Parts: sequence; structure tokens; C-alpha cells
Amino acid sequence: MRNNVQIGLSLILLTVLGVLGYNAWLLETTPPERNYSAFVDELNADRIVAVDIRGGEIRGQDRRGTDFITYAPDIAAVLPLLEAREVEIHAGPPPSLYGRIMGLVLLAMIGGGIRLMFSRRSNYGEKTLWKDKRFQIRTGPGETKTFADVAGIDEVQEELKEIVDFLKNHRKYNLLGGRIPKGVLLQGPPGTGKTLLARAIAGEASVPFHSIGGSDFVEMFAGVGASRVRELFGLAKKTAPCIVFIDEIDAIGSRRTSGGGANEEREQTLNALLVEMDGFSSTETVILIGATNRPDVLDPALLRPGRFDRQLTVSLPNLLGRVRILEVHTRRVAVTPALNLTLIAQGIPGFSGADIANLVNEAALIAARRQKQAVEMDDFEDAKDKILLGLERRNAAINERERRVIAYHEAGHAIVAQLLPETDKLHKITIIPRGMAMGLTQQIPFEERYTYSLVYLLNRIKVLLGGRVAEKIVFNHLSTGAANDIAAATDIATRLVCEWGMSASLGSIVYRQKQHQFLGDIASKGDFSEATAREIDLEVRRIITDCSEETEKLLRSHNRLIHELAEVLLINETIDAEEINIVMQCYMSSVSGMQSDRTEQAGAVPSVAAVQPARGNPV
Repeated sequence: MRNNVQIGLSLILLTVLGVLGYNAWLLETTPPERNYSAFVDELNADRIVAVDIRGGEIRGQDRRGTDFITYAPDIAAVLPLLEAREVEIHAGPPPSLYGRIMGLVLLAMIGGGIRLMFSRRSNYGEKTLWKDKRFQIRTGPGETKTFADVAGIDEVQEELKEIVDFLKNHRKYNLLGGRIPKGVLLQGPPGTGKTLLARAIAGEASVPFHSIGGSDFVEMFAGVGASRVRELFGLAKKTAPCIVFIDEIDAIGSRRTSGGGANEEREQTLNALLVEMDGFSSTETVILIGATNRPDVLDPALLRPGRFDRQLTVSLPNLLGRVRILEVHTRRVAVTPALNLTLIAQGIPGFSGADIANLVNEAALIAARRQKQAVEMDDFEDAKDKILLGLERRNAAINERERRVIAYHEAGHAIVAQLLPETDKLHKITIIPRGMAMGLTQQIPFEERYTYSLVYLLNRIKVLLGGRVAEKIVFNHLSTGAANDIAAATDIATRLVCEWGMSASLGSIVYRQKQHQFLGDIASKGDFSEATAREIDLEVRRIITDCSEETEKLLRSHNRLIHELAEVLLINETIDAEEINIVMQCYMSSVSGMQSDRTEQAGAVPSVAAVQPARGNPV
């Protein structure tokens, strides 16, 4: 409807402009031309009534009422003859070509516009070349992937092997009356291998792979997305058995609303998708695979049995999975035989498959830059630091005082992390600026964690506050270097109270925040009373204050260790876990030696009461 209105308004506007231009052209119509000699003869014979002179052009009318036009080589020579014959003379500026060509130009515009609109309307019902290019059919050997290229998600891979068997031997399932799932939804964080899994299924089954993004269905013209859905499924039925893969399906599959407006086109596309999925019979060998990072926003009608029958979560790989993914990606890279993939996998918790592929590529680039024959362990270490921490900024102009403050700040983090129980192991400390940070203390969990205890979370807050407390103890001042640490500590304390129910005073209750939009601004408001909000604020403040006081008490009791570790950092700039342990062992040895000396001295020297005679008792 909207397209028809736009086309109608365009036609009316072009028609009005054409009529105006045509009228201007009519007003400027040129009369029959008469040669100059004939004009002079008629002027001498007193047959000319009136003339209109514009430059060298003379338009006139004779006594018979006939209009004519002629061109004089010299107007100055004609004027005396006209005045002598008492001819009515009019004069004006030279004529413009605008009036003569405006009508032709606008008429050409009208013709071209009508032709363009009719050609576009006719293309809506045809299969054009640009539409076909949206569907990428990957069957060539260069694009083929198999399960050998997938690692770290064995459970999902086992579930999908049944799909491969059905695509290869679908008659076996049809004879037994089994119904294979029509659709499989792959959900999980970005980079976990959802697209790779879909391509691996097609590669294992040797069937066509029709791939399209969810955003490719969404257009500003109503009905275009729905027509593309029908075209895609029509192509799939012709090339069955095949796989239809829709990436980021939440672009068209999110929940429908009661109102229309901007979502009308997307909802029409979703309705067409639902109808096409219902149009498959149980014997058709077309499998629809969808991928999304946001399964919570999908419409329930899309997830019901009969459409997306299986919903598989592709999660981040664990330690063993990361090792296997490293093995897959290092096949194409020349690595040294001494490379320890397990040690590399331990240092990259939370990495997805795409992150690991990027890590291997960065390590290979660093090794090539260093002109090595194979990628070594230090190349992977530098690549990991580049990804996690950012590029080194060795040219940053930092004065000696700020450099010393940064060293003591990072020493405070490291000492608290090393002395407290249930904390992640220290991996590296650096006072070289990286990214936006002026210094970094890196901790890495060397074992998989799926739940976190209250002790771990409180100690995490203490580690974050250790840098500021160390600055306060040594320099007796505060700086802005702890801004990110304070923000992270406040976030953990808030989630302790509001999400995880770990507050003794507020209990095991979840206090959610809701976003409200008012006059274009988005504000957060909790679904709880103002009194409860005040209690939450007080509890968060109490947690931060208690952790800060305990951290200060811990660091003051190991004041000498702060200075020793900071001096090592000022000399070396970057130290790893082994060097940190050496500093800690030297300190502990000296502390234990001092304590043993005190004990020996206490046992060898008699007490004051023993060496002095008792008063009042003569010997």
C-alpha cells in the first residue's frame, strides 16, 4: 500500500512539472522565418505593422495579421526605416533557450521515471540476479568443512551426527516411520563455532549448503522479506537433500508485538518463515539450521516442536576442548616440537574457538616478524598478552614518581592475591603501559570454575582494592589509577547483594533493575521500595569498607614485602609467576629467620626477674 502511494505521488508531481514545462515551451513557439531582404521590401512598401526587437532577432506582424521572424545584421540601420514608416516598436532582452528546451527535458524525465518504476515493479515478481547472489551454495572442495575441523564441543557434535546419517540414508528412517527433526537451533556465545558446525554437517553429508543472514530478509519494502523466504525454501526443495542455514536468526525471529509500524515488515517475514517450516513433510530431506547469540528474544512459535525441534547450546570450551582446538588450528602452522599446548590452554580460560584461532594467527605473525623458522612458546605468550592486555606503549612519557606509584600499586594487588586463600594464581605483573592501563597484574585460574564461593568473591574484592591500599600506606595519598579497580569491586559487591543473595542482612532475594524510557532518556529503577534501595546501598558500602580495612591490615603486616616487590618491578618492569614466587620465598625465609632468632634470643638470655635479686630479701 505504501509503495503504491509513493508511486502515485511521484507520477502526479512529474505530470505537473511536465505540463508547466510544456506550456512554457508553447509560449516560446517560433513563428515562420522570413529573410531579411523580403522584410526590408515589405517595410518599404508600408506592409509592416509592429515589430518586437530582441538582440539581433526581429519578430513582427504584417498588415495581413501574419507573424514572422527575421534576423538583422545591423539593428542600428533598421531603426530609421521603422521610425520613418511609423511602425510600432517593442524591445526586450535576447531570448533564452530555457523555455525552448524545458518542456523536452521534463517530458524526458517523465518518460524515464515511468519506465524505471514499471521496471522495478516487474522485477518484484521475477528472480533477479542480485537476489540469487544472497544465497551462497557451498559445495566446492575449497569450502567444504567436516567434523575433523571442529573440536571442543563433542556433545553437540554427537547430537548432529544423527542429522548427517539422515541426510545420507533418509530412506532408512522413512521405512521405520521415524521423523527426523525439521530444524536445529544452535545457540551460544559468539565465536563458539555455530556456523562451522552447520558447514561441517553439510560437508559430512556431501549435500548443498544454503547460507543466508537473518538481516538479509529485512527490507524497507513490505513483502520483500517474505518473498525471499519463499524463494529460499523453494530453492531448497529443488536441491534436496540439503541444509538451509540462517545465521543470526534473531534478526527476523524475535518476539512479535501487538502493534505494527516499524516491525510490520519483520513480522511478515517471520510469519512467512513459520508457514514455510510447517510446509515441510516428514519425508522431505531439508534441514533448517538456525544460529543465534540471543535465544531469549526468539518468538515462542518459532521454538515449538515441529519447527525447531532441537535446541543445542554451543558453550565455551573447557581445558580439554581448548587443547583440541589448538591442535586443529596449529596443523597449518609450523610450530616447534617442544610447544606445550596444555600450558597454553591453561592460560586462556574463557577463550572461544574464534579467539583461539586468532591467538594462533597472532603467534604465527609475531614469529614471522622475528624471522623464526617455527612458532615457539614465547610467541604464543606475547600474542596472548597482546590480545588480553593490549599493545605495549613503551614510548609513553611517564615520570619517575608516577612510575614508582604504579610499581607499588601493582605490588599491592600481587601481594594480596598471593597471601589470601581461594584466589586465582598470579601469572604476570608489569608496569609497562598496555592499552589504556598504566600497569597490570594478571591472574589466571588454572582450573575450571563453574561456581564461585563467597570467600572467593570477597577475596577478589580485596585483590582489586590492594593497589589503592598500597598507595595509601606507602605514599599517604590517593590517585586516579584505581578507578577501574573500584568500579569492578563495586560491581561484584552489588551482584553479591542483588543477584546472588549472599548478604546476611538482605537475605537470599534477587533485587532486579528495570529500565524505563522517559522523554528519550533511559533510566534504571528497581522493582523494590526506596527503603530497600537504601539498605542495598548501605550493604554494598559495608562490604567494600570491610574488605578495604582487612586489605589494609594485611598489607601493613607485610610492609617490607611491598617495598621489595616494588623495587623488583622498577628494575625488571615485567615479572612472571616464577619470579614472583622467588621474591615471596626470600621474604618468607627472612621473616621465619627473624622469628627463629627472636626465639633463640628469648631462650638464651635470662629474664629481668631472673638476674635481679628480689627486693626486700637480703642474700
